[in-house]
Amino acid sequence: MTRLIVAAGGGGDAVAAAMIHAALYGDEDQAVILTYAWDRLLIDPVPGPRGPGNFTGLQPLTPAVWAVPGEARPIAPAGSTLPRLASELRQTFALIDPRHGVEGVTRQLEELVDHLSPASIDLLDVGGDILARGDEPTLKSPLADAVTLAACCQVNAPVRLLVAGPGLDGELPLDELRGMLGPLIHTLTTKDVEPISSVLEWHPSEATGMLAATTRGVRGTCEMRDAGLPVPLTDEGPTVHEADLDEALTRNQLARAILTTATLDEVEAYSREICGYSEIDYERNKASWLKDQLPAQLDPAAALSQLDQFETEARDRGVTHTTFRRITEALNLNGSLREDLRRLLIDSRPEQYDAPLWRITATTE
Repeated sequence: MTRLIVAAGGGGDAVAAAMIHAALYGDEDQAVILTYAWDRLLIDPVPGPRGPGNFTGLQPLTPAVWAVPGEARPIAPAGSTLPRLASELRQTFALIDPRHGVEGVTRQLEELVDHLSPASIDLLDVGGDILARGDEPTLKSPLADAVTLAACCQVNAPVRLLVAGPGLDGELPLDELRGMLGPLIHTLTTKDVEPISSVLEWHPSEATGMLAATTRGVRGTCEMRDAGLPVPLTDEGPTVHEADLDEALTRNQLARAILTTATLDEVEAYSREICGYSEIDYERNKASWLKDQLPAQLDPAAALSQLDQFETEARDRGVTHTTFRRITEALNLNGSLREDLRRLLIDSRPEQYDAPLWRITATTE
Protein backbone atom coordinates (compact mmCIF):
# COMPACT_ATOMS: atom_id res chain seq x y z
CA MET A 1 0.00 0.00 0.00
CA THR A 2 1.38 3.42 -0.97
CA ARG A 3 0.75 6.74 0.76
CA LEU A 4 1.38 10.18 -0.72
CA ILE A 5 2.57 12.89 1.66
CA VAL A 6 3.10 16.44 0.47
CA ALA A 7 5.67 18.30 2.58
CA ALA A 8 4.04 21.73 2.53
CA GLY A 9 7.15 23.86 2.95
CA GLY A 10 9.92 21.46 1.98
CA GLY A 11 13.07 21.29 4.12
CA GLY A 12 12.25 19.99 7.57
CA ASP A 13 8.66 19.21 6.57
CA ALA A 14 10.07 16.36 4.46
CA VAL A 15 11.90 14.92 7.49
CA ALA A 16 8.79 15.24 9.63
CA ALA A 17 6.77 13.56 6.87
CA ALA A 18 8.99 10.49 7.08
CA MET A 19 8.53 10.35 10.86
CA ILE A 20 4.78 10.87 10.76
CA HIS A 21 4.35 8.37 7.92
CA ALA A 22 5.88 5.67 10.12
CA ALA A 23 3.97 6.83 13.21
CA LEU A 24 0.55 6.88 11.54
CA TYR A 25 0.81 4.04 9.05
CA GLY A 26 3.48 1.67 10.36
CA ASP A 27 6.47 0.12 8.66
CA GLU A 28 4.66 -1.95 6.07
CA ASP A 29 3.20 0.86 3.96
CA GLN A 30 5.33 2.65 1.40
CA ALA A 31 5.31 6.42 1.01
CA VAL A 32 6.18 8.95 -1.64
CA ILE A 33 7.04 12.30 -0.06
CA LEU A 34 6.58 15.15 -2.52
CA THR A 35 8.76 18.02 -1.38
CA TYR A 36 10.62 21.12 -2.47
CA ALA A 37 14.37 21.13 -2.85
CA TRP A 38 14.52 24.40 -0.96
CA ASP A 39 17.19 24.53 1.71
CA ARG A 40 18.17 27.76 3.39
CA LEU A 41 21.36 29.53 2.43
CA LEU A 42 23.56 27.70 4.90
CA ILE A 43 23.01 24.57 2.74
CA ASP A 44 22.17 26.04 -0.67
CA PRO A 45 23.80 29.38 -1.53
CA VAL A 46 21.39 29.87 -4.45
CA PRO A 47 18.15 31.67 -3.45
CA GLY A 48 14.78 29.99 -3.94
CA PRO A 49 13.80 26.40 -4.73
CA ARG A 50 15.71 24.08 -7.05
CA GLY A 51 14.20 22.44 -10.12
CA PRO A 52 15.00 19.16 -11.89
CA GLY A 53 17.64 20.92 -14.00
CA ASN A 54 19.65 21.61 -10.85
CA PHE A 55 20.34 17.88 -10.25
CA THR A 56 22.03 14.95 -11.86
CA GLY A 57 20.81 11.41 -11.30
CA LEU A 58 17.08 12.05 -10.89
CA GLN A 59 14.66 9.26 -11.82
CA PRO A 60 11.39 9.89 -13.68
CA LEU A 61 8.20 8.87 -11.87
CA THR A 62 5.75 10.57 -14.26
CA PRO A 63 6.25 13.03 -17.14
CA ALA A 64 6.30 15.96 -14.68
CA VAL A 65 7.60 14.33 -11.49
CA TRP A 66 11.15 13.24 -10.72
CA ALA A 67 12.29 11.12 -7.78
CA VAL A 68 15.45 12.13 -5.92
CA PRO A 69 17.43 8.97 -5.13
CA GLY A 70 20.43 8.81 -2.84
CA GLU A 71 22.74 8.83 -5.87
CA ALA A 72 21.40 12.17 -7.16
CA ARG A 73 23.60 15.21 -6.80
CA PRO A 74 22.88 18.95 -6.92
CA ILE A 75 24.79 20.78 -9.62
CA ALA A 76 27.16 23.37 -8.14
CA PRO A 77 26.77 25.97 -6.84
CA ALA A 78 23.36 24.63 -5.76
CA GLY A 79 23.07 22.48 -2.64
CA SER A 80 20.39 20.12 -1.37
CA THR A 81 19.73 17.82 1.58
CA LEU A 82 17.36 15.61 -0.43
CA PRO A 83 19.85 13.04 -1.80
CA ARG A 84 21.19 12.37 1.69
CA LEU A 85 17.65 12.08 3.05
CA ALA A 86 16.85 9.58 0.31
CA SER A 87 19.93 7.53 1.19
CA GLU A 88 19.13 7.41 4.92
CA LEU A 89 15.33 7.08 4.96
CA ARG A 90 13.17 4.38 3.43
CA GLN A 91 10.57 6.67 1.85
CA THR A 92 10.76 7.81 -1.78
CA PHE A 93 11.36 11.55 -2.18
CA ALA A 94 9.93 13.31 -5.22
CA LEU A 95 10.61 16.87 -6.29
CA ILE A 96 8.04 19.69 -6.24
CA ASP A 97 8.85 21.93 -9.19
CA PRO A 98 7.21 25.35 -8.64
CA ARG A 99 8.67 26.97 -11.76
CA HIS A 100 5.28 26.65 -13.49
CA GLY A 101 3.32 28.09 -10.58
CA VAL A 102 0.38 26.40 -8.91
CA GLU A 103 -0.85 25.03 -12.23
CA GLY A 104 2.41 23.12 -12.61
CA VAL A 105 2.36 21.72 -9.06
CA THR A 106 -1.30 20.73 -9.47
CA ARG A 107 -0.34 18.84 -12.63
CA GLN A 108 2.43 17.07 -10.72
CA LEU A 109 0.01 16.01 -8.01
CA GLU A 110 -2.57 14.77 -10.50
CA GLU A 111 0.05 12.69 -12.31
CA LEU A 112 1.26 11.18 -9.03
CA VAL A 113 -2.29 10.33 -7.95
CA ASP A 114 -2.94 8.61 -11.29
CA HIS A 115 0.40 6.80 -11.16
CA LEU A 116 0.34 5.70 -7.51
CA SER A 117 -3.37 5.34 -6.71
CA PRO A 118 -2.36 6.20 -3.13
CA ALA A 119 -4.32 4.86 -0.18
CA SER A 120 -4.20 8.34 1.35
CA ILE A 121 -2.92 11.84 0.60
CA ASP A 122 -1.68 14.05 3.43
CA LEU A 123 -0.52 17.66 3.18
CA LEU A 124 1.82 18.14 6.15
CA ASP A 125 3.00 21.39 7.67
CA VAL A 126 5.21 21.65 10.74
CA GLY A 127 4.28 24.67 12.83
CA GLY A 128 1.03 25.69 11.19
CA ASP A 129 1.93 28.80 9.18
CA ILE A 130 -0.02 27.24 6.30
CA LEU A 131 -3.11 28.42 8.24
CA ALA A 132 -2.04 32.07 8.12
CA ARG A 133 -4.00 34.82 6.40
CA GLY A 134 -0.85 36.39 5.00
CA ASP A 135 -0.76 39.72 6.83
CA GLU A 136 0.44 38.50 10.23
CA PRO A 137 3.51 40.46 11.41
CA THR A 138 5.22 37.25 12.60
CA LEU A 139 4.82 35.45 9.26
CA LYS A 140 8.15 34.92 7.47
CA SER A 141 7.81 32.18 4.83
CA PRO A 142 4.29 31.92 3.36
CA LEU A 143 5.13 31.27 -0.28
CA ALA A 144 5.96 27.55 -0.35
CA ASP A 145 3.02 26.62 1.89
CA ALA A 146 0.61 28.71 -0.19
CA VAL A 147 1.65 26.95 -3.40
CA THR A 148 1.15 23.43 -2.02
CA LEU A 149 -2.12 24.41 -0.32
CA ALA A 150 -3.50 25.91 -3.51
CA ALA A 151 -2.44 22.89 -5.56
CA CYS A 152 -3.82 20.32 -3.11
CA CYS A 153 -7.19 22.08 -3.10
CA GLN A 154 -7.48 21.58 -6.87
CA VAL A 155 -6.62 17.88 -7.03
CA ASN A 156 -9.54 15.58 -7.78
CA ALA A 157 -8.82 13.37 -4.76
CA PRO A 158 -9.34 13.70 -1.00
CA VAL A 159 -6.43 15.44 0.75
CA ARG A 160 -6.06 15.64 4.53
CA LEU A 161 -4.28 18.69 5.96
CA LEU A 162 -2.09 17.87 8.98
CA VAL A 163 -0.33 20.32 11.28
CA ALA A 164 2.46 18.89 13.42
CA GLY A 165 4.02 20.79 16.31
CA PRO A 166 1.67 23.80 16.25
CA GLY A 167 3.61 27.01 16.78
CA LEU A 168 7.07 25.43 16.48
CA ASP A 169 8.01 27.27 13.29
CA GLY A 170 7.96 30.59 15.15
CA GLU A 171 5.57 32.13 12.61
CA LEU A 172 2.11 31.96 14.18
CA PRO A 173 1.73 31.94 17.98
CA LEU A 174 0.14 28.83 19.42
CA ASP A 175 -2.70 30.87 20.93
CA GLU A 176 -3.67 32.06 17.44
CA LEU A 177 -3.49 28.55 16.00
CA ARG A 178 -5.60 26.72 18.58
CA GLY A 179 -8.92 27.85 17.17
CA MET A 180 -7.94 26.71 13.67
CA LEU A 181 -6.84 23.20 14.61
CA GLY A 182 -9.19 20.29 14.23
CA PRO A 183 -9.08 16.83 15.84
CA LEU A 184 -5.93 15.50 17.49
CA ILE A 185 -4.67 12.76 15.16
CA HIS A 186 -1.61 11.61 17.10
CA THR A 187 0.74 12.58 19.90
CA LEU A 188 4.28 11.68 18.93
CA THR A 189 6.39 9.47 21.18
CA THR A 190 10.13 8.98 21.54
CA LYS A 191 9.72 5.75 19.58
CA ASP A 192 8.28 7.76 16.69
CA VAL A 193 11.45 9.88 16.55
CA GLU A 194 13.75 6.86 16.19
CA PRO A 195 13.45 6.50 12.38
CA ILE A 196 14.77 10.05 11.86
CA SER A 197 17.10 10.36 14.86
CA SER A 198 20.26 9.99 12.76
CA VAL A 199 18.98 12.57 10.27
CA LEU A 200 18.43 15.09 13.06
CA GLU A 201 22.15 14.92 13.84
CA TRP A 202 22.94 16.73 10.57
CA HIS A 203 19.77 18.18 9.05
CA PRO A 204 19.47 21.94 9.70
CA SER A 205 15.68 22.12 10.14
CA GLU A 206 14.85 24.08 13.28
CA ALA A 207 11.09 23.44 13.46
CA THR A 208 11.40 19.68 12.97
CA GLY A 209 14.30 19.68 15.43
CA MET A 210 12.05 21.29 18.03
CA LEU A 211 9.28 18.84 17.14
CA ALA A 212 11.63 15.98 17.97
CA ALA A 213 12.97 17.71 21.09
CA THR A 214 9.51 18.32 22.55
CA THR A 215 8.62 14.71 21.77
CA ARG A 216 11.67 13.70 23.81
CA GLY A 217 10.44 15.82 26.72
CA VAL A 218 12.40 19.06 26.26
CA ARG A 219 10.50 22.07 27.64
CA GLY A 220 11.30 25.77 27.87
CA THR A 221 11.83 28.54 25.30
CA CYS A 222 13.93 27.98 22.19
CA GLU A 223 15.47 30.81 20.21
CA MET A 224 15.66 30.20 16.46
CA ARG A 225 16.65 31.73 13.11
CA ASP A 226 18.87 34.71 12.49
CA ALA A 227 16.25 36.98 14.08
CA GLY A 228 16.29 35.04 17.36
CA LEU A 229 12.57 34.23 17.43
CA PRO A 230 11.48 32.81 20.83
CA VAL A 231 9.42 29.62 20.51
CA PRO A 232 7.73 27.99 23.53
CA LEU A 233 8.49 24.27 23.92
CA THR A 234 5.30 22.92 25.50
CA ASP A 235 3.28 19.73 25.89
CA GLU A 236 1.49 20.65 22.65
CA GLY A 237 4.76 20.42 20.70
CA PRO A 238 4.52 16.67 19.95
CA THR A 239 0.92 16.81 18.70
CA VAL A 240 -0.37 16.24 15.18
CA HIS A 241 -3.74 17.80 14.35
CA GLU A 242 -5.98 17.72 11.34
CA ALA A 243 -7.10 21.07 9.97
CA ASP A 244 -9.86 21.81 7.48
CA LEU A 245 -8.32 22.10 4.01
CA ASP A 246 -11.08 24.28 2.52
CA GLU A 247 -11.10 26.60 5.52
CA ALA A 248 -7.33 26.95 5.22
CA LEU A 249 -7.69 28.01 1.59
CA THR A 250 -10.48 30.45 2.46
CA ARG A 251 -8.26 32.02 5.14
CA ASN A 252 -4.98 32.01 3.18
CA GLN A 253 -5.18 35.08 0.93
CA LEU A 254 -1.98 34.26 -0.94
CA ALA A 255 -3.05 30.68 -1.70
CA ARG A 256 -6.37 31.90 -3.12
CA ALA A 257 -4.70 34.55 -5.26
CA ILE A 258 -2.22 32.16 -6.90
CA LEU A 259 -4.62 29.33 -7.83
CA THR A 260 -4.20 29.92 -11.58
CA THR A 261 -0.56 31.04 -11.67
CA ALA A 262 1.66 29.46 -14.32
CA THR A 263 5.07 30.77 -13.23
CA LEU A 264 6.98 31.22 -9.99
CA ASP A 265 7.45 34.89 -10.89
CA GLU A 266 3.66 35.33 -10.75
CA VAL A 267 3.57 33.68 -7.34
CA GLU A 268 6.28 36.02 -6.09
CA ALA A 269 4.44 39.08 -7.42
CA TYR A 270 1.28 38.09 -5.52
CA SER A 271 3.33 37.45 -2.39
CA ARG A 272 4.80 40.94 -2.56
CA GLU A 273 1.33 42.41 -3.08
CA ILE A 274 -0.50 40.45 -0.38
CA CYS A 275 2.19 39.77 2.24
CA GLY A 276 4.38 42.78 1.52
CA TYR A 277 7.41 40.71 0.57
CA SER A 278 8.70 37.59 -1.14
CA GLU A 279 10.86 35.31 0.96
CA ILE A 280 12.94 34.62 -2.16
CA ASP A 281 13.75 38.35 -2.28
CA TYR A 282 14.94 38.05 1.31
CA GLU A 283 17.19 35.17 0.29
CA ARG A 284 18.49 37.13 -2.70
CA ASN A 285 19.41 40.06 -0.48
CA LYS A 286 21.00 37.85 2.15
CA ALA A 287 22.94 35.86 -0.47
CA SER A 288 24.33 39.10 -1.84
CA TRP A 289 25.43 40.14 1.64
CA LEU A 290 26.98 36.74 2.38
CA LYS A 291 29.19 36.99 -0.70
CA ASP A 292 31.14 39.72 1.09
CA GLN A 293 31.85 37.58 4.16
CA LEU A 294 35.40 36.54 4.94
CA PRO A 295 36.48 32.99 4.01
CA ALA A 296 35.07 30.41 6.38
CA GLN A 297 37.28 29.49 9.31
CA LEU A 298 36.55 28.48 12.89
CA ASP A 299 38.65 29.60 15.86
CA PRO A 300 37.57 27.20 18.66
CA ALA A 301 38.70 29.40 21.56
CA ALA A 302 37.08 32.50 20.11
CA ALA A 303 33.88 30.62 19.30
CA LEU A 304 33.53 29.26 22.85
CA SER A 305 34.18 32.71 24.30
CA GLN A 306 31.53 34.22 22.01
CA LEU A 307 29.17 31.42 22.98
CA ASP A 308 29.56 32.33 26.67
CA GLN A 309 28.55 35.91 25.89
CA PHE A 310 25.63 34.78 23.74
CA GLU A 311 24.39 32.44 26.49
CA THR A 312 24.60 35.18 29.12
CA GLU A 313 22.44 37.45 26.97
CA ALA A 314 20.07 34.61 26.05
CA ARG A 315 19.49 33.78 29.72
CA ASP A 316 18.53 37.40 30.30
CA ARG A 317 15.93 37.00 27.55
CA GLY A 318 14.47 33.94 29.28
CA VAL A 319 15.83 31.51 26.69
CA THR A 320 16.45 27.89 27.77
CA HIS A 321 17.41 26.35 24.41
CA THR A 322 18.55 27.33 20.96
CA THR A 323 19.38 25.79 17.59
CA PHE A 324 22.79 25.37 16.03
CA ARG A 325 21.66 27.51 13.12
CA ARG A 326 20.84 30.32 15.56
CA ILE A 327 24.22 29.99 17.31
CA THR A 328 26.07 29.99 13.98
CA GLU A 329 24.38 33.21 12.88
CA ALA A 330 24.56 34.85 16.32
CA LEU A 331 28.34 34.29 16.33
CA ASN A 332 28.53 35.83 12.81
CA LEU A 333 29.99 32.64 11.38
CA ASN A 334 29.63 31.52 7.80
CA GLY A 335 26.79 28.99 7.46
CA SER A 336 29.22 26.42 6.07
CA LEU A 337 30.75 26.24 9.57
CA ARG A 338 27.53 25.13 11.25
CA GLU A 339 28.53 21.46 11.40
CA ASP A 340 32.08 22.22 12.62
CA LEU A 341 30.66 24.50 15.31
CA ARG A 342 28.13 21.87 16.32
CA ARG A 343 30.84 19.24 16.78
CA LEU A 344 33.00 21.68 18.76
CA LEU A 345 30.18 22.53 21.15
CA ILE A 346 29.03 18.95 21.71
CA ASP A 347 32.59 17.71 22.23
CA SER A 348 33.39 20.57 24.61
CA ARG A 349 30.15 20.66 26.60
CA PRO A 350 28.22 17.43 25.99
CA GLU A 351 25.99 18.00 29.02
CA GLN A 352 24.31 20.90 27.17
CA TYR A 353 23.22 18.84 24.16
CA ASP A 354 19.45 18.24 24.35
CA ALA A 355 19.33 16.49 20.99
CA PRO A 356 18.98 18.08 18.56
CA LEU A 357 18.92 21.42 20.45
CA TRP A 358 21.50 23.24 22.55
CA ARG A 359 20.57 23.92 26.17
CA ILE A 360 21.41 27.28 27.69
CA THR A 361 22.78 26.44 31.12
CA ALA A 362 21.64 28.17 34.27
CA THR A 363 24.21 30.44 35.89
CA THR A 364 24.66 27.97 38.75
CA GLU A 365 25.80 25.17 36.42
